[in-house]
Amino acid sequence: MREEYDFSKAVKNPYAARQKKQVTINIDAETVEYFKTQAESTGIPYQTLINYYLVDCMQQKRHLSWV
Repeated sequence: MREEYDFSKAVKNPYAARQKKQVTINIDAETVEYFKTQAESTGIPYQTLINYYLVDCMQQKRHLSWV
């Protein structure tokens, strides 16, 4: 290990602004099972899939429609 490191050319982490925040939410068991099934077929953790879906809804400015 070096005694000193040169950080003069360091680059700021571009993902630092998108840090995740831990929250507790109640989700129907069927919904969790759906995302767990999707996780098995994609290899992506189900919590990450839920986050991706919510981010997509936010970016597309989707609004709920109750039928």
